[in-house]
Amino acid sequence: MMERTLFQEEHNIFRESVRRFYEEHIMPYHAQWEKDGQISREAWTEAGKQGLLCMPIPEEYGGAGADKLYSIIMMEEQARAGASGPGFGLHSEIVAPYILNYGTEEQKKKYLPKLASGEMIGAIAMTEPGAGSDLQGVKTRAVKDGDDYVINGSKTFITNGFMCDLVIVVTKTDPEAGAKGTTLFLVETGTPGFEKGRNLDKLGLKAQDTAELFFDDVRVPASNMLGGEGKGFFCLMQELAWERLQIAIGATATMEAVLEDTIEYTKSRSAFGKNIIQFQNSKFKLAEMKTELQIARVFVDKCIEELLKGELDVPTAAMAKYWCSDLENKLIDECLQLHGGYGFMWEYRVARSYADARVQRIYGGTNEIMKEIISRSL
Repeated sequence: MMERTLFQEEHNIFRESVRRFYEEHIMPYHAQWEKDGQISREAWTEAGKQGLLCMPIPEEYGGAGADKLYSIIMMEEQARAGASGPGFGLHSEIVAPYILNYGTEEQKKKYLPKLASGEMIGAIAMTEPGAGSDLQGVKTRAVKDGDDYVINGSKTFITNGFMCDLVIVVTKTDPEAGAKGTTLFLVETGTPGFEKGRNLDKLGLKAQDTAELFFDDVRVPASNMLGGEGKGFFCLMQELAWERLQIAIGATATMEAVLEDTIEYTKSRSAFGKNIIQFQNSKFKLAEMKTELQIARVFVDKCIEELLKGELDVPTAAMAKYWCSDLENKLIDECLQLHGGYGFMWEYRVARSYADARVQRIYGGTNEIMKEIISRSL
């Protein structure tokens, strides 16, 4: 692959430490977590202890004040390891930044240090049974009652939902105002009326807890509002480009690891008296995948450069999300085919990656929505 120019020596040293963290503290337990449907609390606290959670958060709030390249290394190494269980990315790069960017000083001091240490696990509740990519279709209501707001509604497919201690809830405070009627609230686990449903049994991401959440007359003080009344949709739109680039970053790193595994497999596996890699079909398939992956890597790294300059626009992030997740599914499918029957066995990385990759085309906004966003810029 072409040499990457994004990272300095200190980033490379950090990458080695992150790789050791996944090798020592995550992967030995991941198979059991897949059976449990969630990772352990100890994994969260260990990540916090090693300073791997909420790294961009300023030191005054418990973070490391690190540049986003450190976060990107964390994502890439998690994808490389095939550790689909930990919801560290959503916790550190979506939930915590919402509080940092839109929270009051009181909210920042109360929650960010606990998120950075792993004492609290964060989630964000957008999707509803009747509202997925269409965030303006949210039905969960928050009605003002004196100095409080009373929340009623339900959410589904919530990453970290079963284990979360704190959830950002997307609500409607004015259903007639469209996007301007959307408001975010911080709700802690244990608040009366806030209940967690079943930990959902998914096609992939087996070790990642994903739950239904229910809000039945959940009363929260107005001070739990995040970003101001009616400002929720604006807050969500500001952060979605980064969220979508994260999906492209993970997809590209996963493809690199799966293709590397597949090349090694085809070198060692024999059929009809010679290694699989010696057949023209195998060589040509691998050559095509290597080329497409190189194109993805260059594009994603360019998007990262734009992000670091504060110039990554929404349509470009949508391009990265849709194209890389589509390619991820295509490439892993080809790699599984080259593994033959073994590719269908759960013990092989390629089988687990095949199952895990499918949702990449759905969450963060479906790829069809990404094309709609891109088309508006034409």
